[in-house]
Amino acid sequence: MRIAAILGGAIMAALTATAAQSTVRIVSDPGGQIGPYLENLQALRKSGERVIIDGPCLSACTLVLGVIPHERICVTARAKLGFHAAWNPGGNGRPVTSKAATQLLMDIYPEPVRLWIKERGGLTPRMMFLSGRELTAMYHPCEDARPLPSAQRSSPPPQGAPASNASAPRAAKTAIAQ
Repeated sequence: MRIAAILGGAIMAALTATAAQSTVRIVSDPGGQIGPYLENLQALRKSGERVIIDGPCLSACTLVLGVIPHERICVTARAKLGFHAAWNPGGNGRPVTSKAATQLLMDIYPEPVRLWIKERGGLTPRMMFLSGRELTAMYHPCEDARPLPSAQRSSPPPQGAPASNASAPRAAKTAIAQ
């Protein structure tokens, strides 16, 4: 768990450009473990910062939609959200879908996103993408979509330690959504 907390801090540092700016820009985030993302997104929620989704936001990154208030999120033409079922590594190292963690994801997403996912058959191991007009029908386009200089761009978060099989709440927090 200490590793998860340390990695969680690294994820938040990677998502924020500078303390002086009141905007977090997600440029390319491949996702990771659900637990650290939820913890860091709660801190971001409390900070009051806006979120610009300006590129791929995959897997656990998509939790931003359910944790950050809708009015503080905007999307650029480059925004692309990728959703799939949560999983834990199985005994043979292959992913095993976690029903509890997948349900947690669905419970966190806002209603329009849940409906969009359900219309496409629900969360499965296969990634489904939300972008373009479908995304801007749910989230408003950013007024200032200029890219940040490369030195200020967010980088992908580090990968967390393998998850373990446990009870539903623990499984949901440790499952890998990637």
